[in-house]
Parts: sequence; structure tokens; C-alpha cells
Amino acid sequence: MSDTRNWLVTGAGGMLAQDVLARLADAGIPAVAVARTDLDITDPAAVRAVLSEHGPAVVVNCAAWTAVDDAETREDDALRINGDGPRHLAEACRDLDAVLVHVSTDYVFPGDAEKPYAEDAPTGPRSAYGRTKLVGERAVIEALPDRGYVVRTAWLYGAGGGNFVRTMIKLESVKDTLDVVDDQRGQPTWTVDLADRLVLLGQAALAGTAPAGVYHGTSTGETTWFGFAQEIFRLLGADAARVRPTTSAAFARPAPRPAYSVLGHERWQQAGIEPIRDWSEGLSSAMPVLIAEPQEGNP
Repeated sequence: MSDTRNWLVTGAGGMLAQDVLARLADAGIPAVAVARTDLDITDPAAVRAVLSEHGPAVVVNCAAWTAVDDAETREDDALRINGDGPRHLAEACRDLDAVLVHVSTDYVFPGDAEKPYAEDAPTGPRSAYGRTKLVGERAVIEALPDRGYVVRTAWLYGAGGGNFVRTMIKLESVKDTLDVVDDQRGQPTWTVDLADRLVLLGQAALAGTAPAGVYHGTSTGETTWFGFAQEIFRLLGADAARVRPTTSAAFARPAPRPAYSVLGHERWQQAGIEPIRDWSEGLSSAMPVLIAEPQEGNP
């Protein structure tokens, strides 16, 4: 017998949450969209009140502090959202017998590996952002050992917000050449592809066919930001040679970026779910959508 309760999606105004809500609608699953103005996840009483009101079967937590560089000087603020917030959600889900699907990040790893990070690989964040996200992961697993799901992702882009792909689309039309970092490797991931896996995982959790714990929600394959940008130009019909490789040192940031953000996807097999397709296939599908729906004010 299927669970007929609705789902609840936090961070509903964000890029990923918008696609999760669209995927739920396509699947005919009733959902409650909860934006930042509707719920402060750092307030445990508010979290309990909202979840008690709606009684969801699954909570998908897309709410997060994502300003990576700002977290270096505001780690306490980031920790309240990325660490305390997931803990409050997990504790409320525990008491309400709900599943929690929590979105995390590759930044929990040090980024110095030479092969894809497995789901159980040792963590070791090198940034304040990564440290705060790791606290949130641990809180979810501790409070919900049987119904808590942590899905790490990276290099996200989608129609619902500003991102690297939108930036490249805009800059291609105004710049003769672009210098793009070629010493960071990762897996560009379309939010539509990730949203699909988050919903499938929640459904499998309710059916009892997905082991709780950590999953990696990134595309398969790998590339650099330079390779990513070249492929965007190619799909735009532009000369990919206009994109030139450079190093991370040319774009110094307050927070260190992982040199290697490639994640392994073995855990999906245990849940009977296929990992996300190759990053280049996802980009080919996403480009018409991103070109057709330009983001106003995109940098």
C-alpha cells in the first residue's frame, strides 16, 4: 500500500527545489513548497510546527547556506542553517515517522583524491562551508539512522537560478575570449536530473527498498570547468577555441575550491536506481531550456 501523505520541500525558492517540485507534480505526488519566508529551519519550534501541520511522508531539504566564500567569515551563521537546520528537521521527522532526504555537497571531502570518492570515503572539508555541511550530514544520520538520506551533489546548474552555464551563455555573446579554470575536476549536474533521483529515492525509501545513508547525486563522467565551458560553447554553435585554460591561482577566492570533486555512485545500485547519466548528455538536454529561459540580471 502506497503512502498517500504529501511531501514537503524546503528552500522552495531555490534552483533545485523548483525542479523537485516540478518532478513531484509530474509524478502526481502532492507537495507543500516551503520557502525561506515560510520557515526558518534554524528555529526548532517553527520546524516542528510546520511539519506537524502538514504531516509529510517525505521532507526534501533543499534549504542551505550556499555562499561558500562568505562562510569563511560567517561560519557561525552558516552553521545554523547547514548544521542546526538539518538537525531540527531530522528530529521532527523522527517524531513524525517521516523520511528526510537532505541535500549536501562534495565540499565535505578534501578534494585531493585521484579516483572518485566513494560514499563511505573519509571526509575532510577544507572550507567553512564544507565543515558546516558535514555537521548537517552527521545530524541527519544520527537522528534518522533508518529514514535519513544524505545526497551529496556538486557543480549544479538549472533554469531556476544563476549558475555557470547561464554565465557562459551570456559571456559568449559579449566576450571574444574567456579564461576558465582547468585544474579543478568535477561532474556538472543538471538540477532536473538530480531532482528526478531525489524523488525516486524518496519513493524507494517509503517502499523500503533504499537503504538509509549517503548517496552521491552527481552526473557520471568528469571534466574541468574549462572543458565544461568548451562544451557549452560548442552547443551554442560557437568556437570552443575562444575558451582558454587557466589555473585556480588566477581566480583566488576566500574559500579553497576542491581540485578533485568527482564522486562515485555505487550506492544507487543498492536502491535499485540508476545513477545520473553522463554530464555531457545532461548538458545537451538542458541547453535548449536554459537558452529559452534567460535569467534576468544574470552576471
